Amino acid sequence: MTAKTLYERLGGYDAIAAVCNDLLPRLQADPQLGRFWLHRGDDGISREKQLLVDFLCSSAGGPLYYTGRDMKITHKGMKISESDWSAFIGHLNATLDAFQVPQAECDDVLAFVQSTKSDMVEA
Repeated sequence: MTAKTLYERLGGYDAIAAVCNDLLPRLQADPQLGRFWLHRGDDGISREKQLLVDFLCSSAGGPLYYTGRDMKITHKGMKISESDWSAFIGHLNATLDAFQVPQAECDDVLAFVQSTKSDMVEA
């Protein structure tokens, strides 16, 4: 028997997209993190959300191919701080809790997300 991918264990595309649909408004409404979406049009935000879904699905072992830039290039110059990162992780945890994601999958998601930190946090 083949072990299920994280993508499968999370519930596939629709579940990952639902998490992103919950997480992004939390981030945008945060007084500290909202600055990253200021002056962005609806189309740009929609495109960014789709790239996030594709990235997460692909990275979790799903059948999607991520066509966006790598995380280092995408986040260069944004001046994401340790404090910003901590706030983001707090919102991610709240979203995973809201969807009642089992602890093993939460741990795997957080481990993956933490592996991208050095590509995003600058200051």
